[in-house]
Amino acid sequence: MTGRPRAAHRLPASARRRRRRSAYLGLLAWLCGLLFFVPVAWMVLTSFHSEPDAATNPPSVGAPLTLHGYREFFGQGTGVSPWPPLINSLTASVVSTLLVLALAVPAAYALSIKPVRKWSDVLFFFLSTKMLPLVAGLLPVYLVAQNTGMLDNIWLLVILYTAMNLPIAVWMMRSFLAEVPVEMLEAASIDGAGLHTTLLRIVAPVAMPGIAATALISFIFSWNELLFARVLTGTVAGTAPVFLTGFVTSQGLFLAKVCAAATVISLPVLLAGFAAQDKLVQGLSLGAVK
Repeated sequence: MTGRPRAAHRLPASARRRRRRSAYLGLLAWLCGLLFFVPVAWMVLTSFHSEPDAATNPPSVGAPLTLHGYREFFGQGTGVSPWPPLINSLTASVVSTLLVLALAVPAAYALSIKPVRKWSDVLFFFLSTKMLPLVAGLLPVYLVAQNTGMLDNIWLLVILYTAMNLPIAVWMMRSFLAEVPVEMLEAASIDGAGLHTTLLRIVAPVAMPGIAATALISFIFSWNELLFARVLTGTVAGTAPVFLTGFVTSQGLFLAKVCAAATVISLPVLLAGFAAQDKLVQGLSLGAVK
């Protein structure tokens, strides 16, 4: 009784190499994911520890869990409420993101769909404004805010965050809007649609993944900004990152309380990213495969 040679059931050498390469890349992706996930998981775990357990070296993984750090963050025992800074951060981030989208979409439309000479030079000029160190512009901004009475004003942060995020938003939206089929725009023009109607009913639905990705990145940049918020605000317009730095005092570092505060302050960004993850992936990969 004879059977088929075992070699006939083996994959070709090129296929085996591709399979091994895919397995190695998958393993590398998992390692990179764990590398980014472990510090966040450690921060969340430490936030549920008491201060003595959080300060042990080496850290105590199996220490009893407690909500003391979160109670301290929400003002129990101190009387300091975190809600005003959280509301200030939410206001500055959301309003500036909406303004960025309102300005970036028409600008990107003009650079990507309408014929503009030397559009690459225009985009490079936009990005060149991001090359200036923030510290270099801090003193002029402070003096302008002081002379105009805008210090410790949340709307000053809204204007600054809009100006800071607009260049990168125009750059991103230009690449997204370049993928809009020209035939759809020509058909809308033939039907008599104006610029406002074209942007809202034709361009926006097609480029929605890119708009979502741009909005999320602008929101994250605004929410995490610390330098201008630390210098230009005080007791009224202080943001969540500024409130977080208040836990590091001359009396010491309250690690469990800082981890609890960092966990709470990180939740809005994490929830926004989780809610928009599908459109974020579509937007960031838009145009990658022709």
